Amino acid sequence: MSTIRKIQVTFDCADPERVARFWCEVMGYVAPEPPEGFESWDAYNASLPAEKRNAWFAASDPTGEGPRFFFQRVPEGKVAKNRVHLDVRVGTGLVGEERLAVLQAECDRLVKLGAVHLYTQVADDENESCITMQDIEGNEFCVD
Repeated sequence: MSTIRKIQVTFDCADPERVARFWCEVMGYVAPEPPEGFESWDAYNASLPAEKRNAWFAASDPTGEGPRFFFQRVPEGKVAKNRVHLDVRVGTGLVGEERLAVLQAECDRLVKLGAVHLYTQVADDENESCITMQDIEGNEFCVD
């Protein structure tokens, strides 16, 4: 029998805490407590040399069910389409206009958080509706 492994999804980004807090809002995840001995992440970052500040941040499912998201600062910006992306599953089990309405409501909520709506794929004979978006640093994801 194979061993089922937990995964962590890692994002390369310019501003780890900002991107992590965006995804906390998208997913209902929580940010970690500041390191021991610090009252806030700002206080922790202020204690570090400038080049080490805001180097990483994380977001976790408070139920422990979903994967941990880890955000790491990298010097280069995003230059191409993601080879892997997340599907935020809000319309599971819904079809037609009911599904599209739920997807659109979630899209509207995420746009208010800073996401960008790229395009909506309306249901056809083979596929149900899906909305393609970008997070606050341009990483593509779908509202599905």
